[in-house]
Amino acid sequence: MNEAMSWAERLDALEAEKMRELDVIIAKSALFTMADGIRQEGVGNLLLQRNPGKYMLMSDDPRLPKMPEKPTLVDYFKLRFGPAQHLLQSARHAQKAGCNEKIILACLLHDISVLAFIRGDHGYYGAQLIEPYVDEEVSWAIRTHQALRFFADEGAGYAYPDQYRRFFGPNYKPDPYIEDEYKRARNHRWYGTARTICVNDIYSFDANVKVPLDDFIDVIGRNFRQPKEGLGFDGSPSAHMWRTISRPTKFL
Repeated sequence: MNEAMSWAERLDALEAEKMRELDVIIAKSALFTMADGIRQEGVGNLLLQRNPGKYMLMSDDPRLPKMPEKPTLVDYFKLRFGPAQHLLQSARHAQKAGCNEKIILACLLHDISVLAFIRGDHGYYGAQLIEPYVDEEVSWAIRTHQALRFFADEGAGYAYPDQYRRFFGPNYKPDPYIEDEYKRARNHRWYGTARTICVNDIYSFDANVKVPLDDFIDVIGRNFRQPKEGLGFDGSPSAHMWRTISRPTKFL
């Protein structure tokens, strides 16, 4: 590999080399390439020209663990979210604090979008993913924790995280829509549930602690309505999002 290449160029070259070893063409999403100034219009034909004899990926990504035919939430944890220690440790904190199962489940699921879908507005996406399958209070709390975590509530035992100062700088100010969401949430009947997610969140989780998913199988079974068809195949308003997590590199 050329020594004069930048770090990013080396990664791209390595990725291209690995792609050539596959039987299919795997294209990056528009969201992935937009910041690099790469537009997706016409990308399919271009990739076919560069990879004669191959077809675009329209099924499982061979680089990822294969999902079951009717995947459950537990399957997604094991094969797409894992190791998910941030979520598991947060749920363990809630469990040790004596929280009810609804809150434990909310802590267990609060950042699934970050781990397997998209980071920006992760509270909103996470809530959409689970809305058809959980109590309304759980999805509301997950949506709202995104705003609450930027605002301290000392009375509830929540201080602004030091990690956020390191991540975003000492002068960071949340976007106006986040501040508006926070103000609305303050007077909501489920404010305490969303705030409890923040309290039990692990802002710098312990790499030496390993919480097993098996500890929460019963909580999931009692509080998550698993569709018999499998997540992604039940026709719910969020089924397409689960299919995207299952097959994140499907071309169309």
